Amino acid sequence: MNFEGLDPGLAEYAPAMHSSLDPVLDAHLNPSLLQNVELDPEGVALEALPVQESVHIMEGVYSELHSVVAEVGVPVSVSHFDLHEEMLWVGSHGGHATSFFGPTLERYSSFQVNGSDDIRQIHSLENGILFLTKNNLKYMARGGLIIFDYLLDETEDMHSLLLTDSSTLLVGGLQNHILEIDLNTVQETQKYAVETPGVTIMRQTNRFFFCGHTSGKVSLRDLRTFKMEHEFDAFSGSLSDFDVHGNLLATCGFSSRLTGLACDRFLKVYDLRMMRAITPLQVHVDPAFLRFIPTYTSRLAIISQSGQCQFCEPTGLANPADIFHVNPVGPLLMTFDVSASKQALAFGDSEGCVHLWTDSPEPSFNPYSRETEFALPCLVDSLPPLDWSQDLLPLSLIPVPLTTDTLLSDWPAANSAPAPRRAPPVDAEILRTMKKVGFIGYAPNPRTRLRNQIPYRLKESDSEFDSFSQVTESPIGREEEPHLHMVSKKYRKVTIKYSKLGLEDFDFKHYNKTLFAGLEPHIPNAYCNCMIQVLYFLEPVRCLIQNHLCQKEFCLACELGFLFHMLDLSRGDPCQGSNFLRAFRTIPEASALGLILADSDEASGKGNLARLIQRWNCFILTQLHQDLQELEVPQAYRGAGGSSFCSSGDSVIGQLFSCEMENCSLCRCGSETVRASSTLLFTLSYPEDKTGKNCDFAQVLKRSICLEQNTQAWCDNCEKYQPTIQTRNIRHLPDILVINCEVNSLKEADFWRMQAEVAFKMAIKKHSGEISKKKEFALADWKELGSPEGMLMCPSIEELKNVWLPFSIQMKMTKNKGLDVCNWTDGDEMQWGPARAEEEHGVYVYDLMATVVHILDSRTGGSLVAHIKVGETYHQRKEVSEGVTHQQWYLFNDFLIEPIDKHEAVQFDMNWKVPAILYYIKRNLNSKYNLNIKNPIEASVLLAEASLARKQRKTHTTFIPLMLNEMPQVGDLVGLDAEFVTLNEEEAELRSDGTKSTIKPSQMSVARITCVRGQGPNEGIPFIDDYISTQEQVVDYLTQYSGIKPGDLDAKISSKHLTTLKSTYLKLRFLIDIGVKFVGHGLQKDFRVINLMVPKDQVLDTVYLFHMPRKRMISLRFLAWYFLGPKLLHLYFP
Repeated sequence: MNFEGLDPGLAEYAPAMHSSLDPVLDAHLNPSLLQNVELDPEGVALEALPVQESVHIMEGVYSELHSVVAEVGVPVSVSHFDLHEEMLWVGSHGGHATSFFGPTLERYSSFQVNGSDDIRQIHSLENGILFLTKNNLKYMARGGLIIFDYLLDETEDMHSLLLTDSSTLLVGGLQNHILEIDLNTVQETQKYAVETPGVTIMRQTNRFFFCGHTSGKVSLRDLRTFKMEHEFDAFSGSLSDFDVHGNLLATCGFSSRLTGLACDRFLKVYDLRMMRAITPLQVHVDPAFLRFIPTYTSRLAIISQSGQCQFCEPTGLANPADIFHVNPVGPLLMTFDVSASKQALAFGDSEGCVHLWTDSPEPSFNPYSRETEFALPCLVDSLPPLDWSQDLLPLSLIPVPLTTDTLLSDWPAANSAPAPRRAPPVDAEILRTMKKVGFIGYAPNPRTRLRNQIPYRLKESDSEFDSFSQVTESPIGREEEPHLHMVSKKYRKVTIKYSKLGLEDFDFKHYNKTLFAGLEPHIPNAYCNCMIQVLYFLEPVRCLIQNHLCQKEFCLACELGFLFHMLDLSRGDPCQGSNFLRAFRTIPEASALGLILADSDEASGKGNLARLIQRWNCFILTQLHQDLQELEVPQAYRGAGGSSFCSSGDSVIGQLFSCEMENCSLCRCGSETVRASSTLLFTLSYPEDKTGKNCDFAQVLKRSICLEQNTQAWCDNCEKYQPTIQTRNIRHLPDILVINCEVNSLKEADFWRMQAEVAFKMAIKKHSGEISKKKEFALADWKELGSPEGMLMCPSIEELKNVWLPFSIQMKMTKNKGLDVCNWTDGDEMQWGPARAEEEHGVYVYDLMATVVHILDSRTGGSLVAHIKVGETYHQRKEVSEGVTHQQWYLFNDFLIEPIDKHEAVQFDMNWKVPAILYYIKRNLNSKYNLNIKNPIEASVLLAEASLARKQRKTHTTFIPLMLNEMPQVGDLVGLDAEFVTLNEEEAELRSDGTKSTIKPSQMSVARITCVRGQGPNEGIPFIDDYISTQEQVVDYLTQYSGIKPGDLDAKISSKHLTTLKSTYLKLRFLIDIGVKFVGHGLQKDFRVINLMVPKDQVLDTVYLFHMPRKRMISLRFLAWYFLGPKLLHLYFP
């Protein structure tokens, strides 16, 4: 799938050619390239920052090991792994060369190679390094001393070099010849003419020289005479890169289009044995560089300039799951190289940063490298750093000189006395929960201190330490954690405490006293619960999704509609999105984007939830847009005035969220290119100015929507890549404005904090001026302004803190394709009027509908919650009354739902509450459309259907499908039973008192569903007996209870009537919607695992029918023995 419409910043970077074809930048570098230099809070440049600590790297999988800055703000032009030593060489557009030693990328040497031209290519020899610039070849020692400097003709424009043997070098460029230079005499020995000028890439094998031309051709030349033997016309536009391995030649490049050159996603592959092309290889990225990485197989690494990298076999199919993303500091990747050992990959970006990716924690660049000579080895630098703030730091680690003199710390015995360390008091929680057996006490570990460690505290801080570590006896304060003292309890991550009965005795009503339904968090990848709630409370989206139904097995729109139906039926009971998340895990795009977390990562909180939910937001809007794009628009979405809700070929999601834009690229030659595009969301782009001046949210939003940036793009007039100014103009505003906040670093967090402080001071100044223009109030005096005793009813001091986000914004399209954005207050309606604002003045007012925030918690990685403004229609459905017209803000924290004040939804304390996603909707949006819901499930789902199993025995049928005259009616009885298999085992721990505590319940999946007729001539005969096919790994089939055996759920070998979960789910949904009554034993658990919400008046559960108060539940075996007798019991329970 193509995500170019979602990320405008990514879509606007046109793919560039190989770094050797980039235009030469003069010494007066474009100042715009130096504007994005990041500094730490103390003003130190990135170049002075230490190298980050090593990260965990899985063997055989490439991951980022280190990143380092070569030259701040200056693009990297070439990178090269040294073939003799463990070093990485980097050249810049400013003619500067830098070398880094080892996988930790320690800076080894740095020197200027050329004062005006960029470095085109680097090659390492035994005694030094060759550097090629535009018309100069320089051979320098690894320390920076010049060995020789060979000047070429001024008319030459060299781009590539190739070492044919130890003393012969070939140099090619944009001219129609290639030079041969003897490195011993440093003289030109031969000049070979080429038929096609523009040799920018050269390779060599034991059979041919390979020359890549700017015209898109690859020529094969004889090793002795340099005559052309063969020629492949790879691309019609230009060649970007190629590589040779064995008998295969792989190329990537550009094809000619009507509008110019376009990056070709088909790699042309050639067989050098037969000298002909084989099947092209289609990849999922825009290829700019490629290299063979022949470790175990002949893998190809394909890299785009936007940072995407894909591995694939040259003769196979490219898999989207094999894509990983390099996170460059700049917008483009400029260089790529592979080490000789194939264990390391190097990337250089346009901001001067180098990224090292390896497939092992301790890689080597070469199979056999010689030792590197260091100028001044320092033993002190090799010692580990010592942190003086650690109380447990052993002083013996500090190196001291060996001396025989008396040390200053050697006090005489007369002036010192032994002082043993006083033991800290026992934790109050341990004393409270301790049980004594004889003279020994046992208590569970409260986990307030590290195991087997007693922290050393000074005497003056003992009292502070003791009071801090003690746990209060209050039931509320007992669960408090020291690091959560500033986080309100309702915002903390909620967990379900399991008992012997599972969830039956867990009091969800304690966390949710409303009639809205929460979502359970224990399911894998349930971090998206808050965003599901946001989409549900968008009335047009909810109606659209619930009207949707298709034949696709894993359709996110269908599963989301089923989940929305459950949220509608619930009366405060929590729901779970297990089926939706099951379908979500099967989509390859979600896995490629890193949206599917492993259980270990989710439990430990390794993933950045703020970035994760923003990527998920982008993904779900795109997926829903694609799922609904080709379907016919439901009649319910016709406007009240007769106009269609959306145009043909587009989806309702596109009409609601899509923003049509014009992207203009202006070259420095004056040529301008305009193309139309659309996006479903916007990402905030923050100003670089760090001063404390006031900056309205509307200004930042306008800057992000009408984005202007400098980047390299192809110019048809100049016929090469040039620095261009790209601007974005809005043609049509969306009905729902979705904003990703991108507060992913300390820099953005400080900007929000600073703007909130400025807004707070301005609000105080404004209200103080209203009360008294002469009298100045202290900050403490403002606490009384919002009280009845105050002089004027104003917002309280707490409501004004940490607020920068407006509740409403106004947008206006100007005649010159501009956009005006400003904050909108309730007083502005007096000027425009609520009804005529959009019609007469072209003004669109957007109201804040939802905010998704990231709650920071260093212990668990944090959690995600949502503030949602729930409309009156939702209150009417839940409260079953037509007179409800109010709107209310609610906090949704998984299954915790609580009404909040509207100011709490826009208050962000950046120490623990960070904004992630904002949703603004047009005012009076719901009143424009007739949003009726028509149940899309028809009675035909109950008719006979084919089995997925290939080997089903037709002679042995276990059920008879319903006929048309047997369709169930309201109140009919249907017997139901379901069998399950285990996907993940239960996680539990044994406490010190011998009791068992469930940490995480087992994850079950439905395997068989049977429905039996409850009336009619065929009473007692099943009409549904479906085995559910599953693609997930089954841990335990529970054969002794379920009767399911390995292979019964596999379509290739199963002999059962096998169907998809969605097919059987639709049958049960139809039975529920028609109003039948289900009879069974333990149906509550069955419906929970199937992921169905059934009204209580439609369930006749024998567990509760024969349950006596304050007695245990009766098993089905006992009921069968009591009512059927021992003989019939043996038939059912052999």
